[in-house]
Amino acid sequence: MPGSEKEITIYDIAKKLNVSAATVSRALQDHPRVNKNTKKMIVKAAEEMGYRSNSFASNLRRKNSNIIGVIVPRLNSSFMSDVIAGIEKVVNDNNYNLIISQSLETMKKEISNAKAMLNNRVDGLLVSLAYDTTGVEHFEPFIKRRVPVIFFDRVFEHDHYPQICIDNYKAAYEITGHLIEQGCKRVAHITANVLRNVYSERLRGYKAALEKHGIQFDESLVFINDLSAKASAITAQEILKMNPLPNGLFCANDASAVSCIQVLKKAGIKIPGDIAVAGFNNDPVSCVIEPNLTTINYKGFEMGEVAANLLINHLVNKNDLQQTHSMILRSELIVRESSARKK
Repeated sequence: MPGSEKEITIYDIAKKLNVSAATVSRALQDHPRVNKNTKKMIVKAAEEMGYRSNSFASNLRRKNSNIIGVIVPRLNSSFMSDVIAGIEKVVNDNNYNLIISQSLETMKKEISNAKAMLNNRVDGLLVSLAYDTTGVEHFEPFIKRRVPVIFFDRVFEHDHYPQICIDNYKAAYEITGHLIEQGCKRVAHITANVLRNVYSERLRGYKAALEKHGIQFDESLVFINDLSAKASAITAQEILKMNPLPNGLFCANDASAVSCIQVLKKAGIKIPGDIAVAGFNNDPVSCVIEPNLTTINYKGFEMGEVAANLLINHLVNKNDLQQTHSMILRSELIVRESSARKK
């Protein structure tokens, strides 16, 4: 375009001063190997020529980027949207920026996300792990560079990484106990990959509640899928083929429970008369489905705020992350019509 100015590069500066582009690059990064006078001359020429360093180069010079990275399994859940809103509030209030990426529930993508975050030189990283993540070695380069990593919601027990979650065991114990107290003696449980703390702990809580009420654990009543609406609709069809039918159903998230209710109702099953159903997360959909869904409420926004505050306090105030190694946030059972058999 006429009149538009060409972007000045390090090569233009190198040509003008008759030095190598590598020397210019090093000088602009304040590299100790460049002679002080040469450095001064290059910086002066860069200013006069109107050179604009890209943010990546200036991050290298400043040694911090004011960027916080967030890796989540998926962005399409109401809970995760709330978490990110909580993170964003704290991050923005402290003049940091956010880079968000999703692992799409695979460790492979999570590893490439982590590499991208490292290359972007984030100052800290907040992570909720994918379904199939078996180890956290891909976060070790951050620890080596003293970049803090905090796990939230879906966490991994490790000395280097603080964790923020709810007491999934206690919540599942309560919700399963509630179904049993409503007269359900045959309670099915739909969960996801028990590699993840949230699902292994919910399964453990479910089993403990059965034991407390003298009900023998039956493996055929536990179904593992990805907790999506589609997969849970298929599981609901499997449940319909069972003889006898379960009279209680605890799903490890609300999307799964809602999908099951739709399939079961279509097949003529009365909810909660024939099968009492409970979910987990208190997503808005739990109040849209008829009957409204019994669930566990825990505040995603609060989890995001707590995680971001922990990270920012470490970065800004140098608070010791290891002092708050594991934080357990509150959750509560919300009983609605989908499970209320006893008035």
